[in-house]
Amino acid sequence: MATPVSIITLGSFSPLGSTPQKVWQTYKTKASCIKTVSLGGNEVPIAALPHYLTDEVEALRQSAIHYKNLDNSVLYAILAARNTLQAAGVQAGNTFGVNIGSSRGATGLFEGYFADFLKTGKTGVQASPATTLGNISSWVAQDLKTSGPDISHSITCSTAMHAVLNGIAWLNAGMADAFLVGGSEAPLTHFTIAQMQAMKIYSRQKNPFYCRALDFEKTENTMVLGEGASMALLKPGRVANAIAYIEGYGYATEILKHSVSISEEAICLQKSMEMALKDINLSEVDAVVMHAPGTIKGDTSEFAAIKNVFGAHKPLLTTNKWITGHTFGASGLLSLEFALLMLQHNEFIQSPFYPQQQHSSLKKILVNAVGFGGNAVSILVTKAI
Repeated sequence: MATPVSIITLGSFSPLGSTPQKVWQTYKTKASCIKTVSLGGNEVPIAALPHYLTDEVEALRQSAIHYKNLDNSVLYAILAARNTLQAAGVQAGNTFGVNIGSSRGATGLFEGYFADFLKTGKTGVQASPATTLGNISSWVAQDLKTSGPDISHSITCSTAMHAVLNGIAWLNAGMADAFLVGGSEAPLTHFTIAQMQAMKIYSRQKNPFYCRALDFEKTENTMVLGEGASMALLKPGRVANAIAYIEGYGYATEILKHSVSISEEAICLQKSMEMALKDINLSEVDAVVMHAPGTIKGDTSEFAAIKNVFGAHKPLLTTNKWITGHTFGASGLLSLEFALLMLQHNEFIQSPFYPQQQHSSLKKILVNAVGFGGNAVSILVTKAI
């Protein structure tokens, strides 16, 4: 990557917390955020926001009349964006671009409006504008009063990482001085969970670790859904106050034999990792934050891809989904946040199912994301010195 891109700050709003300090504290406890709830008479594991954050969401919803009709995915994004800019010392009204995507968009509102339509044959005035995918970036831009471009998109579970790619492209083209990029997801609805259960990938575990991501001995799928938003503020070049630098990026899509699975050796991830790492020695990569959703095929195929790319230089491997659940389109930026916190604290947080020797120093971490459709993104981040 000829010109690195600086990550000025990163903010989130998820079951982990809403400040870097709280998020890191949650990771340090190594206690999962996943709990069970009753859905359709069955106990189902999910990673939902804690009550103190749902109170914050409701306070935002009631703070102005135009927020009352917004989906949680939009409200999560607004709160995460505010956290991000506050940490960067950027005032509302500054000019910067916004690209926040979502795999599902306004899931809760859409399902509610459609259920009402099936009962009455009619729908509300806000049904269309409130469920438009573009709501996320446009409302964040409205809330922050920026006059820069705002873009929303959906590329399944790699959506947030594709937002990073878009931000890099705009910055390198000289079309913006800064870009707020990320993803937001609020998929904890009965219908969405039922879709995952129908695919037989949802966890049926009964122990404290409902999601067993990176457990290569599991005999059944253990994916669990979570919710939240995460985003980063990017600027071109090496900026003095950056918390990390993006030194490599890669992307790829593979031809699929099945609509919801990638190849046994995750060819798309191999290509995206190789592209992201083309300018560095593989031995320089200290760790990889894997996408690793907790499914048998998802975890093992990515593991095979990493072995094929790194060979004898295989770095430390970890994932956060056993703690956070799978947040679909927001998951890539939550993984990036995980990587940056480990770099900042020089401490590796490992999966309880894949223990490894502690690394003496963390300087470069590769972050992977992949989704339905065989699309993959890999981002290499380096600690700012």
